[in-house]
Amino acid sequence: MTQKALIDRRAVLGGFAAAAGALTWPAHAAGYPERVVKIVVPFAAGGTTDIIARILSLKMPQLLGQSVVVENKGGGGGIIGATDTARSAPDGYSLGIATVSTVATAPAIQPKTPYNPLTDFTPIINVAATPNVISVHPSFPAKDYAGFLAEIKANPGKYTYATPGVGSIMHLQTELFLDMTGTKIRHVPYRGAGPALNDAVAGQVSMMSDNFPSSQPFFGSGMLIPIVVSAPKRIAAFPNVPTFAEVGLPVVNRVAFYGIVGPKGLPEDIVKKVHDVVKKTLEDPDVRKRIEETGSDVIGNSPAEFAEQIKAEYEVYKKVVADRNLQPE
Repeated sequence: MTQKALIDRRAVLGGFAAAAGALTWPAHAAGYPERVVKIVVPFAAGGTTDIIARILSLKMPQLLGQSVVVENKGGGGGIIGATDTARSAPDGYSLGIATVSTVATAPAIQPKTPYNPLTDFTPIINVAATPNVISVHPSFPAKDYAGFLAEIKANPGKYTYATPGVGSIMHLQTELFLDMTGTKIRHVPYRGAGPALNDAVAGQVSMMSDNFPSSQPFFGSGMLIPIVVSAPKRIAAFPNVPTFAEVGLPVVNRVAFYGIVGPKGLPEDIVKKVHDVVKKTLEDPDVRKRIEETGSDVIGNSPAEFAEQIKAEYEVYKKVVADRNLQPE
């Protein structure tokens, strides 16, 4: 074989090798998943985030062809679990549940958050959204929104509001409300919604800012009185409680959400497969019913739409932190 022929042969073989290398990942992705898929919940078991992940994990395997396990990795207001997802290999075997707390409010108020919520994740699908609510103790002088607003305007700094913690969506959303209305209520942070609700019901704090589902059991009994909700429309069971949009505060009318993300660099075909499987899972009547029983609405949007939601929430709450000069714990 002449030297020129040898060079040409090597070039052809090299081209084949390069082409084979280029096809290695997509071929692997086409066979995805080949083992168990993990979904990291960045909070303790039992909350809405955990419940929604477990509802999905029971039905997804039928469409995915592999088992789906839920791993709770709480701490740091969701930052520890979210960091685990951000640092995972981009192979689709370790996904995570993203919430407004993990991709917006916590990074907005915590300058040392070890990930960038806009660049270190691959958004896949927003699964569900939950309304938030401001409620008051029955001893509060007002029982409706107009009276509530008049009372806190007339008495700046007199009242207190409880939240599950500094940097939570409830904390920053309430601060956004205070900023928009020019009012002042003192924040009393707790380590979780449970302890905050206990003190709100006992009257140790004037009011509570919370996810609607966890506060709802106290409304029917009159132990707490709902004043205003952040939701696309009024809650059917409480038709007299307006939304923030209805009272002229559309920017405050923001819901909590629970979506699935992967680490950055997740291949598009894996994103599409996970998205399509979750989307199909959400069409199951039993899945929808169980999610709606948590007080949430099923969403099921596209990766691009979910990415825009994350960006919008982060930008809103980053501005709140700057405008209100809020500090982390």
